[in-house]
Amino acid sequence: MIYREAGQFKTSYARDGGLYPIRQDRYGLIVLLLVAVFAVPMMSEYWLVTIFLPFLVMAVAALGLNILTGYAGQLSLGTGGFMACGAYAAYKLATAFPDLNIVLVFLGAGLVSALVGILFGIPSLRIKGFYLAVATLAAQFFILWLLNKVPWFVNYSPSGVISAPPRAIFGDIYVTGATATPEAKYLFALAVAALLALAAKNLTRCAIGRSWMAIRDMDIAAEIIGIKPMATKLGAFAISSFYCGIAGAMWAFIYTSSVEANAFEISRSFQVLFMVIIGGLGSILGSFLGAAFIVLLPILLKNAPEMVGLSIPVDVIAHIEFMIFGALIIFFLIVEPHGLARLWQIGKEKLRLWPFPY
Repeated sequence: MIYREAGQFKTSYARDGGLYPIRQDRYGLIVLLLVAVFAVPMMSEYWLVTIFLPFLVMAVAALGLNILTGYAGQLSLGTGGFMACGAYAAYKLATAFPDLNIVLVFLGAGLVSALVGILFGIPSLRIKGFYLAVATLAAQFFILWLLNKVPWFVNYSPSGVISAPPRAIFGDIYVTGATATPEAKYLFALAVAALLALAAKNLTRCAIGRSWMAIRDMDIAAEIIGIKPMATKLGAFAISSFYCGIAGAMWAFIYTSSVEANAFEISRSFQVLFMVIIGGLGSILGSFLGAAFIVLLPILLKNAPEMVGLSIPVDVIAHIEFMIFGALIIFFLIVEPHGLARLWQIGKEKLRLWPFPY
């Protein structure tokens, strides 16, 4: 079989503990990145705008929630609110500082969301589980109420809708606004998602990530061995909200170009939660697999009946979509709690051992 590490020797602990110690995994990732960078932009505008852009945006949001829930064990239902914080913070920064680069705008939006996440993460020092979920749910409703009721956040626009001003990444290459091309938007979103995924992967492998997992598995034992629950939990909320804030800014600036606060209501938080559950808790790959599944499933349900000659009303398809989501969540929670990422890992393990018994 081609998926074997026989003959791949490591001469140092650093190489043995690398991100991808098996050569085939490294080559596979390089091929995937080359396809994403060079082949995907050649596809039609429909694929770029309707499929790949929302996939990358929601993958970043799923990364943020997975850091908090999958690695740190802090259940949150406020993802949509933190995304709204990022979207509106990016809008205020872009309009207040017209010459500010889009990268700095996104970083500023992420930092604002991180501060809000720390504020609403304070209850996690005293409560956990279902009660923490209710506390973050309160954050979701409060943030959206504040954005809808205070006209300063929309620069006193009577419509209450924010529109992304045109911004260039460098030179004349615009990634927001009417002059931005779908290819430029996609490549910028891909770069942001890839860099954030790499940062998250390294965070989970260092002392910070080990502290998160220790708090998740048994917080009392983690405190006994010297891990500080306050700094660890608030740090997880801050980094998670930072990711969600950047995802919200990408949604408003890169994907839709204009948005209102209701786009980040509670259904958005549940959508990201479904991605994490189906993709795999505590897995960077699972965030991308879950985002791909959630983005592609509605498109498949919409087009599959037409391919076989059936005509199903749109509202019925929406109900079928919810039923499939519910059934899949129950399935993964019972059969494979670690989601699609674990199934992928099992498949690779079987390939490494084939044809010997597993």
